[in-house]
Amino acid sequence: MGTPPEPTRDSTDSRAARHGGRRRPRREAAFRRSFTSTLSVLDELAATGARVSVHVRDLDRDSVVLAGDDYVTQPIGALGVVPLLIEVAARFDDGSVDPLEIVERGDADAAGASGLWRHLAAPALPLRDVAVLAASAGDARAANLLLERVGLEAVHRRITEIGLARAAVLDRFRDERGPDDAPHFALGSAKELAEVFAALVNTTLVSAAVSAQVAEWLCLNHDLSLVAAATGLDPFAHDDDDHGLLFINKTGRDRGVRAEAGVLAGPRAGVAYALVVCFDDLSIMHRLRAHEAFRMLGVDLMEYVF
Repeated sequence: MGTPPEPTRDSTDSRAARHGGRRRPRREAAFRRSFTSTLSVLDELAATGARVSVHVRDLDRDSVVLAGDDYVTQPIGALGVVPLLIEVAARFDDGSVDPLEIVERGDADAAGASGLWRHLAAPALPLRDVAVLAASAGDARAANLLLERVGLEAVHRRITEIGLARAAVLDRFRDERGPDDAPHFALGSAKELAEVFAALVNTTLVSAAVSAQVAEWLCLNHDLSLVAAATGLDPFAHDDDDHGLLFINKTGRDRGVRAEAGVLAGPRAGVAYALVVCFDDLSIMHRLRAHEAFRMLGVDLMEYVF
């Protein structure tokens, strides 16, 4: 794995102003910026044969504070929904798709077991609500319907337009992948995923309106079990934290795949991050070892922003 660069002093502190000037002096907590614990856990995980890539970027200084194999393209599971949501939000914004257009759920089981809609009585929903389900609950059927509505080719074009050279949405969500199906739903690299989230919160991705809409959807994400486990946030209501913590994220899960990208900002700093781990899911211990790496990164990120 890589090593984090030495911390540098910075006279500008835009986030401190936003949080009432409560940020600690950078020198006070410089020793807490090493990410030593995360590096140790990731190195141990890589030694077991797992493929690990990580990228953490300081949003105030636009500098990389942690990176390791962050250019490598790997399966990212439902984290690939993010470029789909970007395309949907852009279509809503330019008027080419009506957010109140009603779509039928169809056969929910054909999309896999993830999500809530397959358990609901409503057979149809407006596209805007479908996007909320895809972003907040990882709803596979909702994501498939969005993909059907805007088209896979449009998502490919959007990925190219926003500069993602190592990302792709390959297919719909499926119960089973046969020899004629793409092996994964989506691929991506940690560096580009972190950059996408940085652009979202800086409102520079496509447009300010599109960035704000996608960030609003992702603020509703219920999966706070990986990196976000260290934040102490309420999984069902964390868009307005009492302690001044700004957080948005999206996770991806598949057999032997765990991925998460997001933004975490506190009184002293803000970061965009991404971690992707591909591992042999041979036992519950293999899985828990991978999850522990995400949670350790979360602890180090919380120390960084607070």
